[in-house]
Amino acid sequence: MPPPVLLLPDPLPTPPPTSSPTVVPQLLPVQDLSDLSLLVAAVVAVVDVVLRLVALAVVPQDRRPSSAMAWLLLIFFVPSLGVLAFLLIGSPKLPRVRREKQASMSRLIEQESRGAEDVLADHPWPPWVEGVARLNHALGAMPLLAGNDAHIVPRYEDQLRELAEGIAEAQRYVHVEFYILSFDDATAPVFAAMEDAAARGVTVRVLLDHIGSWRYPGYRRAVRELDRLGVQWRLMLPVQPLRGRYQRPDLRNHRKLVVVDGETAFVGSLNLIDRTYDKRATLKRGLLWQDIIVRLQGPVVQEVDALFVTDWYSETDEVVAEIPDQLTEPAPDRALHCQVVPSGPGFEGQNNLKLFNSLLYGAQRRVSITSPYFVPDESLLTAVTTAAERGVEVELFVGEIGDQLLVFHAQRSYYEALLRAGVRIWLYPAPYILHAKHLTVDDEVSVVGSSNLDIRSFELDLELTLLVLGRDFTTELRAVEDGYRARSTELTLEAWSGRGFWRRLADDLARLTSAVQ
Repeated sequence: MPPPVLLLPDPLPTPPPTSSPTVVPQLLPVQDLSDLSLLVAAVVAVVDVVLRLVALAVVPQDRRPSSAMAWLLLIFFVPSLGVLAFLLIGSPKLPRVRREKQASMSRLIEQESRGAEDVLADHPWPPWVEGVARLNHALGAMPLLAGNDAHIVPRYEDQLRELAEGIAEAQRYVHVEFYILSFDDATAPVFAAMEDAAARGVTVRVLLDHIGSWRYPGYRRAVRELDRLGVQWRLMLPVQPLRGRYQRPDLRNHRKLVVVDGETAFVGSLNLIDRTYDKRATLKRGLLWQDIIVRLQGPVVQEVDALFVTDWYSETDEVVAEIPDQLTEPAPDRALHCQVVPSGPGFEGQNNLKLFNSLLYGAQRRVSITSPYFVPDESLLTAVTTAAERGVEVELFVGEIGDQLLVFHAQRSYYEALLRAGVRIWLYPAPYILHAKHLTVDDEVSVVGSSNLDIRSFELDLELTLLVLGRDFTTELRAVEDGYRARSTELTLEAWSGRGFWRRLADDLARLTSAVQ
């Protein structure tokens, strides 16, 4: 019997596709890709040329040739970074509204001081000093005033003590203004003095630079403490774009001052912060800042106060009313002539630089310069070397070490030119950062304040410089310089010329960055 036959059903028909067929992209022909690449390259090239042409037209406007050249080099070699940096920090001017406030306050100060003419008759100092005083008055609106007393406080512990004691004597108001203001164990007595003053009805106003203070650990503690004390306080030049407050972030208010009742003032290089600056890096290196302050009495205190009032108005739109209408009467036993020279991007010119240059060209016998950051522009370098080359004894006190790497190396790049001109350079020893800022000329002329002798202080920072005429004060400041010299090591041209290639290269490259202002 044959086996059964298994019948299989016919295969099912294939259903029609339910989705769209896969589309295979058509690649552009090689020739089209080449054309597109050429088009992109052409657009990039045109944009690059346009950027360079625009930079050539925009960058040099109202800028020193060296600064303009540095910016152009950065933009030409690294266009994206250069353009971004220029848009961020390319303008060395404060906002127009801020400059208008400065101008209006200068006019007010000029009007209020018309009765106090520059004290230029029957003076004991050299004839060229008269022109310097007139220059300062024309630039900063503040005249040279007679009948002042000034006392140098060179030790850090004494500086904080005198600030606290001065505030404790206040009867009407206290004005406090610092680039760096921090609350820590060292500065606590000054905060306590402000608290006591506020508790007894004294008006206490405090200004602190936003970026300058914000970088340090005690900033938040300081702000909380100021709120607790109930004093009036404001940030200077705040960088808070979300609140509508913004300007070039490295334009800073670098002034340091305290005024008590319009009768006593303190000015100098001291920031209100622990001497170590309380940062991990500085603590690890064991760094200690070396500063000086000057306690002032007499009519010049009103000029210091006028500077605070200007800054307070700039930040608050409030004109302080407690300032006396007339200058303090000079005491008969006070012999110093003093003049406050304000400077910064709110002014049209570089007031402090013009003062320093004028003093250097006027010097006849001796100039001693103390500056933690000595990065001169062409005019100041020429003034210093010219003074030395015409026979003036010129010496420069700087730190053996620095706290700001680029500035420290940029500063070192000028040593050889200074030494070859005959300038004596004294290196103040580690672990100290010689932060004091002062200058003495011959036997009667001195300058102290917040201003370094560097491009930043000339163009970007708001500074307070005090001109003091009087042999007694100059002798006192010379004694401080003698103390520096006794502790310092003199740098010789032979030793400096033997430094290695890489150190020289680092100095020269850092020097280039100093011109990007």
